[in-house]
Amino acid sequence: MQSSSSSSSLCAIVPVDCIFNGSNQLAYPCSFNLGLLKGSRNLKVSRLKAGFWESIRSGLIKNNSTQVIEPLSNPQEEEEPLPEEFVLVEKTLPDGTIEQIIFSSGGDVDVYDLQALCDKVGWPRRPLSKLAAALRNSYMVATLHSVKKSAGEEANNNKKLIGMARATSDHAFNATIWDVLVDPSYQGQGLGKALIEKIIRALLQRDIGNITLFADSKVVEFYRNLGFQPDPEGIKGMFWYPRF
Repeated sequence: MQSSSSSSSLCAIVPVDCIFNGSNQLAYPCSFNLGLLKGSRNLKVSRLKAGFWESIRSGLIKNNSTQVIEPLSNPQEEEEPLPEEFVLVEKTLPDGTIEQIIFSSGGDVDVYDLQALCDKVGWPRRPLSKLAAALRNSYMVATLHSVKKSAGEEANNNKKLIGMARATSDHAFNATIWDVLVDPSYQGQGLGKALIEKIIRALLQRDIGNITLFADSKVVEFYRNLGFQPDPEGIKGMFWYPRF
């Protein structure tokens, strides 16, 4: 329904799956500021100059009445980058054990390990079947694993999930980052920052430039320092809830 005072504007209301923290505070949306990446030669100048709202609408609204449909590109040209996996941090523990923190964008997550990690950070439990579906239907799942080994030996089976973030996407313009979490015993070491930076870089490599997330009020500054902007150009996140 449109009001008479705003008949010239359109507002899409989209149902979304929201996450509450222990204080029942609703997180609100932030938008990644592409202007901070002007030095990247892989980004088009036009994208850097476009505002957040214009960049979203550009794929939906055309001024001319005739729409030109471009032919499909060669599948080889559209091939997406392969998942990454590399050692992010390596350190020697007091007992001489070598610990490696491994970043991966391959999405290899055991749902029971994820639930245990959610328990550690104090998130409310969600059905395992839905957790598995969320992982399966995500566009990208990035993880941090701790792997420990003795000096001079190969890595043992002590591989532990210590961090994760996932993203959903339309595979073309937009992506939203969800479920960013780091094991409390590993927080304060810059791993959360590295996790977000790596997943943003992976999305940009896939030519997805509109990146959003929902941030609890306690971590807004954390994301602001990574280049995200709350409510860019006055845009507000809107939520629909069932009324029982």
